[in-house]
Amino acid sequence: MTLWLVRHAQPLVAAGICYGQLDLPADADHTRACALELAAALPARLRIFCSPLQRCEQLARALLALRPDLTCKADARLQEMNFGGWEGRAWAAIAPAELQAWTDNFAHYKPGSVGDSDIDRSVDVGESVGSFMARVASAFDELRQDADTLWITHAGVIRAASLIAGGTRQLDDAGQWPLAAPAYGQWCKLPLQPGNIDGTQP
Repeated sequence: MTLWLVRHAQPLVAAGICYGQLDLPADADHTRACALELAAALPARLRIFCSPLQRCEQLARALLALRPDLTCKADARLQEMNFGGWEGRAWAAIAPAELQAWTDNFAHYKPGSVGDSDIDRSVDVGESVGSFMARVASAFDELRQDADTLWITHAGVIRAASLIAGGTRQLDDAGQWPLAAPAYGQWCKLPLQPGNIDGTQP
């Protein structure tokens, strides 16, 4: 089977802003253009799941309007990583100590757990990479071997799924995290064998 991994269209946010689970809309014109391209490429009888964040739901709605033969179900596990107190802040404004703490303990550090003394982050702590990988793996492990599936999701989820498909479910350091991901509104395809889906190698 094949897992299609589609990234949402260009979000309406300034460059350099951290916006993991910040629920931003995507550019409407870009969303329509992406949906047209995707609708022409997709096979029939595809199972579709999307992140419930609006930038993904916009693309899902636009796609279904063009392809009424398809249906889509929201899955919260396909949301981008939650960056806690970093959400909505410029990456350049995040204290170097916070970024270093994340890099030094990449699997377990929760963004926002270390911050400026005048900012209370006690209820605004994010998600560790380990927890993020685990929830993506939970969705990945429910893929059916007899049906191609499409996820409308985010760059982080696509990177995590690519690692999981290759047999990596836990990261020891930040250098293992892939940098490559499809551009906004683009996609990649992962051909999967039964061993990939249940978390073991064939």
